[in-house]
Amino acid sequence: MNHTVTDKLTIPDLLSGDTQLATPPNIYFELQKVIDDPNKSLSDASLIIEKDPGLSIRLLKLVNSAFFGLPGTCATINKAISMVGFKELQNLVLATLVIEKFSSMPGGLLSMRDFWAKSVRCALYSKELGRYWEIREDLDAVFICGLLHDIGQLVFYRRVPVLAREVGLLVDANGINDVQAEINIIGFDHYQTGAELARLWKLPEIIITSLAQHRFPEFSGDYAKTAEIVRIASQLNKMPAEDPFVDGISAEDLSQIIDKVHDQFEQIFNVFYPS
Repeated sequence: MNHTVTDKLTIPDLLSGDTQLATPPNIYFELQKVIDDPNKSLSDASLIIEKDPGLSIRLLKLVNSAFFGLPGTCATINKAISMVGFKELQNLVLATLVIEKFSSMPGGLLSMRDFWAKSVRCALYSKELGRYWEIREDLDAVFICGLLHDIGQLVFYRRVPVLAREVGLLVDANGINDVQAEINIIGFDHYQTGAELARLWKLPEIIITSLAQHRFPEFSGDYAKTAEIVRIASQLNKMPAEDPFVDGISAEDLSQIIDKVHDQFEQIFNVFYPS
């Protein structure tokens, strides 16, 4: 199946000429400046978040949810930051803003609710696997890596919807994996594309690397363990519920991880992606 339309198509082609794609989540970077400035305080970060009342409400719901399991109720952004930390709340801001940015898809080519449900589950699995293996990376950053691991697919559906649909048809008809179908039809895969989007937005290197190395299990550089965890979480997300298996985790421990993700999912997803 040859598609000459993709002969000169590049990832920068997909990411240019689209304001929504090219524009990073600015509040995330405003918070980064506060975190990096020793003269700034909790109140300075709170003021940035509170400029967006909708974001503030959703963050407070998340902080008060099973995601953190904190005792008591958190009623203000200032208290939320003091309870969960600057970086943790910044990561929640990034997650919330990215899901909001990609909350709909023109033409109904893709169910965004299904896409983000799958992504949130992968993120939760990533965080719990990271906790299980006691990795040194920040677990909330690992959550973000899991959440964004398939974001390149949204770029395809947004920018080359006809080709994205052909990828799906090829997967269904021939039984090949989506990466091989993407390379055959588009010329590159959605993990490469997601990594370039993260690089364009100047997101942390842990996110860029986990995306770029997602399909390379032999990778052993920085953040290799995070890339491995997200890869396993994605596979676990697709396994039959009655027969899950992860090498290196006992059936009992894996069952506990799955139960914990199940218990957290509904409450957290309904905040990230309200009906």
